[in-house]
Amino acid sequence: MSAVLPSGASLYDRVRRVIPPNEWPTFLDDIEAILALKRERDAVILAHNYQTPEIFHCVADIVGDSLALARQAMSTEADVIVLAGVHFMAETAKLLNPQKTVLIPDLRAGCSLADSITAEDVRLLRQRYPGVPVVTYVNTSAEVKAESDICCTSGNAKAVVESLGVTRVIMLPDEYLAQNIAAQTEVEIIAWKGHCEVHERFTPTDIRELRENHPGVTVLAHPECPPDVVAEADFSGSTAAMSDYVERQKPTRVVLMTECSMSDNVAVEHPEIEFIRPCNLCPHMKRITLANIRAALEENQHVVTIEPGIAGRARLAVERMLAV
Repeated sequence: MSAVLPSGASLYDRVRRVIPPNEWPTFLDDIEAILALKRERDAVILAHNYQTPEIFHCVADIVGDSLALARQAMSTEADVIVLAGVHFMAETAKLLNPQKTVLIPDLRAGCSLADSITAEDVRLLRQRYPGVPVVTYVNTSAEVKAESDICCTSGNAKAVVESLGVTRVIMLPDEYLAQNIAAQTEVEIIAWKGHCEVHERFTPTDIRELRENHPGVTVLAHPECPPDVVAEADFSGSTAAMSDYVERQKPTRVVLMTECSMSDNVAVEHPEIEFIRPCNLCPHMKRITLANIRAALEENQHVVTIEPGIAGRARLAVERMLAV
C-alpha cells in the first residue's frame, strides 16, 4: 500500500456526487483511522458492490460482485482480510485463504438466501434425486457448500450449469435465479424456494411505472429478481455485468433493479448519466459501517472460522467454480 495516505479532500472528490458535504465530516475520522490501521496490520478490505459509497470508494482495496471478491481474495498477500459484505462472503474468503485472518465487522450481517437452506436439506434433495449434481449459489453457508458439487454466482451460473455436461441439475437456493437460468439453457433445473429479500420485492409494475415517469430510461435487473421482472427489463445480469453495461452502453438515463447502494457506487464513475433510484436496501449489508470496520481492525473482531472437515469439502466446490 502507499506510504502516503490520501487526504480527506481528495477522498471526498471521489464521492461528492453521492455524499452531501454536511455528511462528509461524520465519516472522516473513521476513514483516516481505517487507512492507518490497514497499513499497521497489513490488511486489505474487500467490499461488495452493495456497500455504501464511503466504504466502497474511500477505504476498500478490492471491490466487486461475489465472484470478483472470491477470485481476488485468492491473490492478496495481506495478512488480514476484512470482508465488508455479508457472512457467506467472509466464509468464502476464509475458504480460499485458510492461513489468513479473515474478519467480518458484524456477525449479524447475514443473508435471507443463505438462511433459506441447510446442509440437511441438501442431503435430503440428493436422496430424492439420486445422481443429480448439486449447483449451489455462493449465497450459502459453508456447511451447504460442503454438501454441493460446485458453486456458482449470478454472473457465471449458466456457464457452471452447462460445464457439468448433464441434462439435469439441482440449483440452490435462489428459485428466481434458477428459473432465469433455466430460460437460457436446455439443462433441466430443479430449484429450491429461497428468495433474496431485496430482489423479490421488485415487480413488473415497478418497471412500467418507471418507464412512464422517466421516458427513455434503460432498465437493468439482477437475475435474483422474479422472472417477470427480468422479462420487462432491457438487460439482466450480475452486479458486475450491470456495471459493465453502464460503462459500455452509456445510457442517458438508467435504473438498476437491485440493492440501493449499487446505483450510488456506479454513479460515482459516470457523472454524465442520470441514475433513477428505486431504493430497496439490504438490511444485512447495511450492518457494515465504517465504525465497525474500524473496530474489527482495532480489536481483531470478528474472526471467521470454519470447521476443517467442512472447510475442505466447501473449498472444493468453490474451487471447481473458479476453474470454470
